[in-house]
Amino acid sequence: MKVLFIGGTGVISSACSVLAVSRGIELYHLNRGKSTGLRKVEGVQTIRSDIRNFEAAQKALQGHHFDVVVDWIAFEPRHIETDIALFSGKTDQFLFISSASAYQTPPEKLPITEDTPLDNPFWEYSRNKIACEDRLRKEYAKNGFPCTLVRPSHTYDKTMVPLIGGFTALHRMKQGLPVVVHGDGTSIWTLTHHTDFAVGLVGLLGKTAAIGEAFHITSDEWLSWNQIYSVFARELNVEPHLVHVPSKIIAKYDQQTGDGLLGDKAHSMIFDNSKIKGLVPDFNPQIPFHRGVKEIVQWYGQNTGPRIFEERIDRFMEEIIRDGCFFT
Repeated sequence: MKVLFIGGTGVISSACSVLAVSRGIELYHLNRGKSTGLRKVEGVQTIRSDIRNFEAAQKALQGHHFDVVVDWIAFEPRHIETDIALFSGKTDQFLFISSASAYQTPPEKLPITEDTPLDNPFWEYSRNKIACEDRLRKEYAKNGFPCTLVRPSHTYDKTMVPLIGGFTALHRMKQGLPVVVHGDGTSIWTLTHHTDFAVGLVGLLGKTAAIGEAFHITSDEWLSWNQIYSVFARELNVEPHLVHVPSKIIAKYDQQTGDGLLGDKAHSMIFDNSKIKGLVPDFNPQIPFHRGVKEIVQWYGQNTGPRIFEERIDRFMEEIIRDGCFFT
């Protein structure tokens, strides 16, 4: 099977690349070749081009037909228009990486299934993903463009700290400083290790039954945010100092962080994975979050380069704590 990943070196796509190559898939990456250092994947053929430059990408892809194309970096409908123009008649299956944040927010009922309505009035990122899905569905209905829609939800690897502020929060915890947690910390969340996600995604490649369908691919483990922070604290061997702040207040101090909370993480989200398991029987998440946290803490302990301390995050946490804008 000949497969093209547009992107391919990100948190999720790198794990999918490794698994695809291990299964004997002839895998190509289409990217600019500038992000391979952190997550280099052996056995991949790279087509160097910028997907945002239509003429250059068209020239680079000339003569290729792919059994499957996966676009990891389409975020707006105009990106989908490029995909349709480039790959109509050039692939047997096109996978669009959408987002589980596209689901109704807040949800009327749990668990989330693929039939849950798509509606997120809080986050532009999610609305753009919904618009991308709508465009692909219309192209499938009108012209048979063979799309499959995939919705990840907060998928991480050893390089990614899934807390507000990422490494900045990790650093504060290590220093014994308080960290801001949205809400009262009791909302339920789903975190998925990228190697678990990869089993589901790679299992969809070449599946004709997946064409015209949508799938979310997530862990079956559910944790409260208080538990998530506590797992990190235990691994760091520190006492957690959690400051609980309403998400709307956080948004007033830092809109970028607030949008991601109000449009996603502020609401309990658990998922029914029956659909992906029905089509990909070997999808069975194996890595509990405590093991993933051990990987993260060990990796950051050994690698100093990727430690990005964000002054913006540190500053708004200090301001919130100073102003006393938290639950008591």
